[in-house]
Amino acid sequence: MPSLLHFDGLVCGVDEAGRGPLAGPVVAAAVILDTQQVIAGLDDSKKLSAKRREELAIQIRLKAVAWAVGEASVEEIDRINILQASLLAMQRAVEALHIVPSRALIDGNHCPRLACPAKAIIGGDGKVACIAASSIIAKTVRDAGMQVLHAAYPMYGFNQHMGYGTPQHLRALQEYGVSVVHRRSYAPVALLIRA
Repeated sequence: MPSLLHFDGLVCGVDEAGRGPLAGPVVAAAVILDTQQVIAGLDDSKKLSAKRREELAIQIRLKAVAWAVGEASVEEIDRINILQASLLAMQRAVEALHIVPSRALIDGNHCPRLACPAKAIIGGDGKVACIAASSIIAKTVRDAGMQVLHAAYPMYGFNQHMGYGTPQHLRALQEYGVSVVHRRSYAPVALLIRA
């Protein structure tokens, strides 16, 4: 388990989940951790099991000074592209915090437009505790949303692949066509629409 960096004060970690999938929104989270309540086991959400993510998400919600989520819709992703939609979701997450952070640390190499100073950190979700926490919240919220979409569109198997372009998902797209929750700007979906 890595030793993650902690920052004093109202420093907000920001990360997103769902840039790669062919369906569903992109979800971002912003988290300000309480340095007096250390949460053991924080890490990049992609390195954790689904069960462990859920356990940590509960702790983060209980112990964080503040946390919030924001998302950008499929329509926004198709209109402004996934990078801009991810930054928009991040901006919405930070703006939804009930406390204004002193600064924001963003996973990746781009910063959204925020009212506070922001710094991008490549691989931040594996280096900085508050970014790791935000990656966990973003991932668990997005996965829960994909379970809801699965109930509405069970034929695509969103509960299995969360919208990623797995062979199972691509076969379902061929068989059932493109739904309203699919990203039309993504190549596998766009090719089906043009076919």
